[in-house]
Amino acid sequence: MKKIIITGRVQGVFFRYLAEKKAQELNIKGSVRNISDGKLEIIAKGEDENMQKFINWCKVGPEYARVEGITLENLPDRELHDFRILY
Repeated sequence: MKKIIITGRVQGVFFRYLAEKKAQELNIKGSVRNISDGKLEIIAKGEDENMQKFINWCKVGPEYARVEGITLENLPDRELHDFRILY
C-alpha cells in the first residue's frame, strides 16, 4: 500500500474525480483527498502492475493539471474495499 503525494496545480482540475475513475479501471482500492497546502494525497493498494500504471498516470494527471512532483511512501497494509474521494 502506498501514500502518493502530488504537488503542482492539482486542485480544481478534476484530479480527484479522474483519479477515482482511473483507480476503478485498474482495480485500485484507496482514497484521494485535497490537502490544505494545495497538494493531493492518494492512498492506494492494488496489484503491482496496476499500481505502476496508476502511479504513472498520477505523474501526468488530467489534462488541466500540472504535476510538479510526486512522492511515494510505503504504508502498512490494511484492508480496503473501494476507492473514494474524501472531502
